[in-house]
Amino acid sequence: MLNRIAIWALNTVALMLVPEVVSSITVQSWQAALLFALLLGLVNASIKPLLLLITLPISVLTLGLFALVINALAFWAVSGLIGGIVVPTFWSAFWGALLYSVLCTLVSMALSDRK
Repeated sequence: MLNRIAIWALNTVALMLVPEVVSSITVQSWQAALLFALLLGLVNASIKPLLLLITLPISVLTLGLFALVINALAFWAVSGLIGGIVVPTFWSAFWGALLYSVLCTLVSMALSDRK
C-alpha cells in the first residue's frame, strides 16, 4: 500500500516535470497534478483496456503504434476534466503523454519489488 502511494506521489512529480519539456502544457498547482495523476491512473486501468480492444484492428495495422494515440487521447481528455492542467492541442497531449509514460515507467521500475 505504501509503495502504491509513493508511486502515485512520484507520478505527480513526473507530471510536474512534463511542462519543462513540452512548453505548451501548463500545470498550475501540485494539487491539480495530484488529482490528474489519480484520474489518469483510473482511466488507464478502467477505460483504456476497452479502447485498446475496440481499436485492435487499427493497432494491428499500425504495429501497435495506435496505442500512443489512445494514450494521448486519454491524457488530453483527463486534462479537460481537471482545472489547473492545460493541454491545448492533440500534439502537445501526444508528446506530454509519451514523456509522462516514460517517466512513470521509470518510477515503477525503480520502486518495483524484485523477486
